[in-house]
Amino acid sequence: MIDMSVADGVAEVVLNRPEALNALDEQALRDLAVAYDDAAQAGVRALVLRGHGRAFCAGRDVSRVDPATDDVPGYLDGLLTPLLRRIASFPAPTFAVAHGACLGVGLGLLIATDVVYVADTARIGSPFAALGAALDSGGHWLFVERLGSHKALDLIYSGRLMSGEEAVAAGLFSRVLPEAQVADAVLGAARTAAAGPTAAFLASKMIVTRLRDERMSVWETMAAEVVAQTQLSGTEDYREGFAAFQQKRSARFVGH
Repeated sequence: MIDMSVADGVAEVVLNRPEALNALDEQALRDLAVAYDDAAQAGVRALVLRGHGRAFCAGRDVSRVDPATDDVPGYLDGLLTPLLRRIASFPAPTFAVAHGACLGVGLGLLIATDVVYVADTARIGSPFAALGAALDSGGHWLFVERLGSHKALDLIYSGRLMSGEEAVAAGLFSRVLPEAQVADAVLGAARTAAAGPTAAFLASKMIVTRLRDERMSVWETMAAEVVAQTQLSGTEDYREGFAAFQQKRSARFVGH
């Protein structure tokens, strides 16, 4: 169900259960966590997450869930939240391809990823009302942060799904592309990042995360930038970048 391969320093993690629109059960979440751990241990310099078939991920596989015995905290707190934290803190730039259904857990996977390119065919929203359940996987945060409370609740109450173009125009994700082009565009972006100064990228990723989670002021941000730049100044990539600029040649970054 979860495939992982590495080529040219880029890991590609694929949700491979197209007959179920890549819906994820408990074991799939465990397997996905293992794939990210394996990619980190392989020392990749970028990672791409995508779904095989007609959809990225339609959410949790509830086909065999009995509401009377469902361990909701065990699923959300025990499996899903740790996985999303692992994805968000992955030690390299991460990218995702969003196409078709991107719902529930699928939406959470996108929220935890650094850069998301969206196909024009994507469908993003909160159809949880049909189950008598609440939106989870961080969806409330994304919708309120990007859309405001009124539009967020309108989506939740109505169950309406946003198109890829609408989601990107609202600032949910990075850019929208025709479905036939989006996977290649994401892989190209990942390869470009993998060839870049990934230590510097990770420093920016940490600052952006703190800006989001801690609401740092401009002065706190500047202080964090000083710390990051000071640490980077001792890296091989920092020295190589300056040398390449001064010698008018392309830099050859190694990631540290």
